[in-house]
Amino acid sequence: MDQRIEAAMAKWGLLPLRLVVGIAFMMHGGQKAFVFGIAGTTRAFTQMGVPLPGVTGPLIMALELFGGIALIFGLFTRYVAPALACDMAGAVLMVRMEGGYFAPRGGEYEILLCVAAVTFALLGAGDISLDKLVRKKS
Repeated sequence: MDQRIEAAMAKWGLLPLRLVVGIAFMMHGGQKAFVFGIAGTTRAFTQMGVPLPGVTGPLIMALELFGGIALIFGLFTRYVAPALACDMAGAVLMVRMEGGYFAPRGGEYEILLCVAAVTFALLGAGDISLDKLVRKKS
């Protein structure tokens, strides 16, 4: 394959994944914030047996909403992505593990989001991102 094509593909390669993963996190955080609210999210975390649900519920709600938005724009990616990976690892370990691998009861979706977030933590947001734009200016 032509090196220019490979370079262009590498430049754009992380963008579709980052957009889809960012939207997924943003939508789940938005659902917690605007549909369930803090009280409903705390109640759900309590029922799932998540420790300190009055703290972790709102914290995860904000992380998923604002972390998802940050991923969409590729901003603060190396800070947000590890937190999102921990969020999904916690969801698998505390809630989904007993349901096995396959959705809807298992952790397959959360595992995919966790691994995608780990990928962004390791590689960053890619060339088409606000992170890259900010790095160029400094």
